[in-house]
Amino acid sequence: MAIAKMNLAKFSGKADMLDKLIWDCLADGNFHPEQASQYISASMGYVPFYEENLYRQPLQEIKELASSIGYELDDSATERNLVLDEESSGLLSEVKDDLKALADEKQLLIDQKTRCENGITVFSHYIDLDINLDKLLESEFIQVRFGRMPLESYEKFVSSEAIQSNPYVMFIPSSHDEQFYWGVYFTPKDKKEEIDRIFAGLYFERFKVPGAAGTPKDIIEHLKESIDILTKQIEEIDRRTKELLDENMQELDILYSTLLVRNEIYEMKKNVVVNGEYFFCVGWVTRASAKALKEKVEKLDGISMELWKPEEDTTNTPPTKLKNLKIARPFEFFIDMYGLPGYHDVDVTSFVAVTYTIIFGLMFGDIGQGFVLSIAGYLMWKFKKMALGKALIPCGISSMIFGFVFGSVFGYEHLLDPVYHALGWKGKPLEVMDSINTVLLIAIGIGVGLVCVAILINIYACIKRKHFGEAIFSQNGIVGLIFYLSAACFAFNFMSGQTLVANSTLGILLAVGAVLLMIKEIPIGIIDKHPDWKPESIGDFVAQNVFELLEYVLSYASNTVSFLRVGAFVLVHAGMMMVVFSLAGESENIFVIILGNILVIALEGLLTGIQVLRLEFYEMFSRFYEGNGRPFNAIKINKNK
Repeated sequence: MAIAKMNLAKFSGKADMLDKLIWDCLADGNFHPEQASQYISASMGYVPFYEENLYRQPLQEIKELASSIGYELDDSATERNLVLDEESSGLLSEVKDDLKALADEKQLLIDQKTRCENGITVFSHYIDLDINLDKLLESEFIQVRFGRMPLESYEKFVSSEAIQSNPYVMFIPSSHDEQFYWGVYFTPKDKKEEIDRIFAGLYFERFKVPGAAGTPKDIIEHLKESIDILTKQIEEIDRRTKELLDENMQELDILYSTLLVRNEIYEMKKNVVVNGEYFFCVGWVTRASAKALKEKVEKLDGISMELWKPEEDTTNTPPTKLKNLKIARPFEFFIDMYGLPGYHDVDVTSFVAVTYTIIFGLMFGDIGQGFVLSIAGYLMWKFKKMALGKALIPCGISSMIFGFVFGSVFGYEHLLDPVYHALGWKGKPLEVMDSINTVLLIAIGIGVGLVCVAILINIYACIKRKHFGEAIFSQNGIVGLIFYLSAACFAFNFMSGQTLVANSTLGILLAVGAVLLMIKEIPIGIIDKHPDWKPESIGDFVAQNVFELLEYVLSYASNTVSFLRVGAFVLVHAGMMMVVFSLAGESENIFVIILGNILVIALEGLLTGIQVLRLEFYEMFSRFYEGNGRPFNAIKINKNK
């Protein structure tokens, strides 16, 4: 539950040592660069680094090359301080040209194969025509048309006396399917326009028959032989391509890694300023890694390094790098969703990890279903690397723990009775449907406790930021905490008939707290030295703050009552499983039970996750969390040492 401490590192030295500084000292994932121009006076003559990036274009080319052949480049093949020379650059161009030539040749063969396949499709409709097509198409006086007409048109053609009586109309059907008749019609060349109009009226679709010799059957056999030859030629192209890749991809991997490194170094140098032969570079380093970094820099000639604490240089607020226990890190996913904490704020990852896990398990308590959730979360992380999957694992375990309390295993409410009896208990610790009031009161109690914890975290955060007035007098400060606890205690006295604290004392605390909350801007302004703390108009000040006080009261009440959803989901879960077993009948149809459990896990698991997240964000985070931090984006270059 911490944010890594930072130091501002400033580097200066000879420009020809800049690449070595970046490679040897700054590329290990512990340096967050800043724009150096913000940390040095323009009068010193330093200007932003500018140099043509010679690596972006070949890097893009090698990526496109790998993508075009379906090859996954290996970025771990970098050799230390490998220099990009003309021979390496020429290799990329040579391989590209060779692959392009092979790809063009392959595409030509594929096009030829496609034409042959299309030819087979066309000629297969005329396979019953025992006619030498090349001689037919070379006829001097007869025009031949190949094509098809709809079934309705063919029926019209056959039944039409006007068409049948025309001596120049001759249609020979070859084949047909459920929609079309395929065939050929003949017409004298001097009558072709008239006959073409007749067949156009019959919706005859003409096809251009590829030039070929022999009958349709002979042509199809010839085309099949051509396809076999073309297929072998394509396979030969693939073999040559593979050989070319096998010979050169190791070198291309090294070239890719080198280009990647050089490009990243170039991107890093955009933050640098130079003045002739000298450079100036600035960035944040974790305080834990600062000493090791300084030792590395001292080994480089002509480079100096200074370390500053954040409060000594206020040009930029330090970036935020979360530092949490491994068990809590999956819940950084939720923190990122809301926004990183500022450098001077509080990291609440551990708080979220504990509260989210417990509340989720309470709302979704079932041993069997919790086990399924944990397995699903593990698989999501193992195979898809989904951050949500790692968070689901402890949530599922929490569901199993509360499932033991509720005595529920895939909805079976009495399956664990022998276990309870063996432990010397009369039965399960809590019978949900017989303890509705208890469940709802526990939910309210959890809400009161968590709202108080949220206020305490805000008090700590304000003290850390040195906002002492805010820590004492705000609605989420000490005054607000006393006011809220007094109201909660008063409500408890009224509802239970018991007296935790005398109502007269609570009345005084509530009255004093209300007054202090109404005028909080004045003491906060005085203590925290706000320039505009004095109200311009007493009347406006009182009217505005009366309404704000009402808003605070409503906020306390709504935040607390909102936790009733925790108890409601406990009851809903039990109710849904009762419905599943009712549908399964007295015979307890196993198929219905399995399907019902799947639906409950999917639907209620999703809704529970959303509702717990809502409680975190709106009922707790809103009291103390700003989420205005910026991430620690360190440069990281794989050196393959």
